[in-house]
Amino acid sequence: MERGTQCSALLHTLLLCTVLSACATAPADKGVNTPDPLESMNRAFFSFNDTLDKAILGPVSRAYSKVTPEAAQTGIRNFFDNLQYLETIINDFLQGKVEEGMEDSLRVVINSTFGLGGLNDFAGHIGFPRRDEDYGQTLAVWGVGPGIYLELPFFGPRTLRDATMIPASTVSRPLFYADTAVALSAAALDLVDTRARLESAIRLRDETALDPYIFQRDAWLQRRRSLIFDGNAPLEELEFFERPPQ
Repeated sequence: MERGTQCSALLHTLLLCTVLSACATAPADKGVNTPDPLESMNRAFFSFNDTLDKAILGPVSRAYSKVTPEAAQTGIRNFFDNLQYLETIINDFLQGKVEEGMEDSLRVVINSTFGLGGLNDFAGHIGFPRRDEDYGQTLAVWGVGPGIYLELPFFGPRTLRDATMIPASTVSRPLFYADTAVALSAAALDLVDTRARLESAIRLRDETALDPYIFQRDAWLQRRRSLIFDGNAPLEELEFFERPPQ
């Protein structure tokens, strides 16, 4: 394993330990059911991430969108989706979705061959849709509660449940095992492309929200709830989008 990837994993672990320590000392009078008891700390990290985005990532991603043809952006997006799809396959099986796991495995094979290394989503065109499963969703299916809301520096919004899975998600990605220079270059391109996709959502947040932090937090939590329930979340109110007994 390359030194760079080892350091990355260590950084994730140390960051997680810091977060868990902070959660352990959170004020008790705000209640165990409060989704955001560390709001002051989270707002500080949100401000840090937002400043970094406005100074560097936002301008770079907008320049990328201007100079990169749309077809090339689609190819880049498909390539990274295919490259990182192993995490979805693993979590299909961990959640007991055997049929979906087999289909998603075949999807990667098809896109890696007929899709020219994943540049073209050939599998999607013939009936193998892209799914989005991760370790945080798996823990939710297994009955693990979400814990509190967190805004992590560089990583952005998470619940405590999702934050604990950052190292597992990292080691599930092929780039973790690649040469350091290759891994960093590819990760940078993936980050810029992902940020370009979020441009309209971030602009909407900044232009319409009275409180951008609250807007982002609530939107992110709603999206996670939708993913956990595969887009079929029940209409009744659930305590911090807890999954009901199966």
